Amino acid sequence: MNGPLTNRPPAQDPAPEPGRPAEDRDAFFDNAKYLAIVLVASGHAWEPLRDGSRTVSALYMLVYAFHMPAFIVVAGYFSRNFDASPRRLRRLVTGVALPYVVFETAYTFWTRWTDGVPDRPVSLLEPLYLTWFLAALFMWRLTTPVWRHVRWPLPLALGVAVLASVTPSIGEDLDLQRTLQFLPYFVLGLCLRPEHFRLVRRRAARVLAVPVFVGALGVAYWAVPRLSGAWFYHRDSVQELGAPGWSGLVMTPALFGCSVLLVACFLAWVPGRRTWFTTLGAGTLYGYLLHGFVAQGSEPWGWYEPAWVHGPLGAVVVTAVAAVTVTLLCTPPVRRVFRFAVEPDLPWVFGRHGSRERVAAPV
Repeated sequence: MNGPLTNRPPAQDPAPEPGRPAEDRDAFFDNAKYLAIVLVASGHAWEPLRDGSRTVSALYMLVYAFHMPAFIVVAGYFSRNFDASPRRLRRLVTGVALPYVVFETAYTFWTRWTDGVPDRPVSLLEPLYLTWFLAALFMWRLTTPVWRHVRWPLPLALGVAVLASVTPSIGEDLDLQRTLQFLPYFVLGLCLRPEHFRLVRRRAARVLAVPVFVGALGVAYWAVPRLSGAWFYHRDSVQELGAPGWSGLVMTPALFGCSVLLVACFLAWVPGRRTWFTTLGAGTLYGYLLHGFVAQGSEPWGWYEPAWVHGPLGAVVVTAVAAVTVTLLCTPPVRRVFRFAVEPDLPWVFGRHGSRERVAAPV
């Protein structure tokens, strides 16, 4: 049975810190984050297989419709108490801004080899590969006090996303286009309460989630030759996707509605009890940031060269390898090794008090 969402009073910070004992964390959210990061890794592993399989392309489109929205909704929920106080600003810098700098630099050097671009410059203004999420999370959290005080935060955020989708001149600095188009999911998380999560975890919701996912997969299979999966990346304007400008007024709210429905169905099937992978939920930020190096290196290493990899058996093996890899990257030993990069201590900047605080992992 699914347990209650949380026993902590609402006035406390709803984001449990990685350093706290496991019993103080909410198993439901740790389970959700782990399952979502497995889907993220699987989606990246499927990319080289899409051209040869309509089924893989359909699964890819379905997963991309909700896996990042699910992460962002949870990140918004855990940001509800962000008030720009010195303590939380320190946590934002050490847990989001500094890892962005570290991994943006590391991915730049890594992709110089994997992409064959030896002179690629290090630029903190152009998030590379996975690092866009950290840049976006930094900006979303800084604006949290604003969204918590406006009268209609979600319609306003959706309006911002619509305007961004029809504005190709926004440019690529800090991946602002994607930040603005994904903004409604973060604001939705800010608006959610424990009772909303309890609602989607009822038995009726779990039952309804099955036909919804089956129907969504069928729609994705039909849409593969007709709709670009880039719509779910939210990194381009509708004009850059080859659609007329007015379509952003329709497609942005429609995609938001579809993604939110799939997120609800996904959460409906997340177990609320402690499982073997619950403890891994505290390390999903590690899995997210580190698995990209494996994904980027897989093609240069020749993992996709054998013909059998592009068949049904290959798709199953690739998915399993991706799931195992990201699972290992979320384990405590790996987290201890890479903590200096993902959760750095800065006693020389913030003093003893600041160095003891760790940010609650947003993913």
